[in-house]
Amino acid sequence: MTIPLAPSRTENLNVLSFAPLVTPNELKTLLPLTAAAEATVLAGRRAAQDILHGRDDRLLAIVGPCSIHDYDQAVAYAHRLAALRERVSDRLEVQMRVYVDKPRTTVGWRGYLMDPDMNGSGHINKGLELTRRLMLEVSELGLPVATELLDPFAPQYFFDLVAWSCLGARTTESQTHRVLSSSISAPMGFKNGTGGGIKLAVDAIVAARHGHALFGIDGDGRACIVNTRGNPDGHVILRGGRSGPNYTPQFVKEAADLMTAAGLSPAIMVDCSHANSGSDHTRQPLVWRDVLHQRRSGQKALRGVMLESNLNPGKQTLTDDLSALGPGVSVTDACVGWDDTEALLLEAAGH
Repeated sequence: MTIPLAPSRTENLNVLSFAPLVTPNELKTLLPLTAAAEATVLAGRRAAQDILHGRDDRLLAIVGPCSIHDYDQAVAYAHRLAALRERVSDRLEVQMRVYVDKPRTTVGWRGYLMDPDMNGSGHINKGLELTRRLMLEVSELGLPVATELLDPFAPQYFFDLVAWSCLGARTTESQTHRVLSSSISAPMGFKNGTGGGIKLAVDAIVAARHGHALFGIDGDGRACIVNTRGNPDGHVILRGGRSGPNYTPQFVKEAADLMTAAGLSPAIMVDCSHANSGSDHTRQPLVWRDVLHQRRSGQKALRGVMLESNLNPGKQTLTDDLSALGPGVSVTDACVGWDDTEALLLEAAGH
């Protein structure tokens, strides 16, 4: 006989309510992984792995909106990117940013996964379903999905649809996220910290390469101990810091040297946005072209580049009047528009 626990007078004092959460297996039963999507994910992972480990001399290009906030607009963008991916596939491995979980320095909209209605209602079950549905639809186009790992339970719900992932500047130093990264079957990028420190990203790669035990949930939503193999496909992402950009040759060399000293094969991606562009989307092309120049000058440690891109350029402020939002314009960081995206990818491919 199970004896019910008496209500505690010390815990959950700030919790307003508990609500049922869909389990990973329930969501996957509703939206199962199709054969076409699975083939895209596996091919995308293999391509990224081959590039990062120097077996493929193409450039890994992670391209797409800073954050997803509208399903139909994301699908429209994916159709364009899928077609462009085919045109440049001889020189580039293009994967789409499908970023749905947004870290915040203080407060703000937490992303499509946590608040799909963009009004603070926190309909997470809806966010999980829409996120999985979107990733499935994008993958079925033959376009691999790339995303940021933030919530520790998220991988059980949709990471079977992810070809590449990363930790952001705020989470690379987190022990929880480093250990969680060791469980991810896709290649993982680790951004330098918000202060610009590169070594902490290298330390995170080393930590994630090892097996760990961590708290998690299984497919039925039960709390469990997760034992991991370790992730051998970690790489540094240079995104700049408080002191300014860090995509130039001296910083790339510093990152490569730090990886080598840690016993790692140097593999570096440059994020064209954030501090590398001074949060000015019109400067992203300058960073992109500098990366291409460094590669052509013989810097083989540069294996990837990231571009924040949307249907239309710039960004807009999120207000209570969602009907006032312009189509295809970011509600988080400013993005380059589609015309610039197409031109930059074609330029990188030599077309």
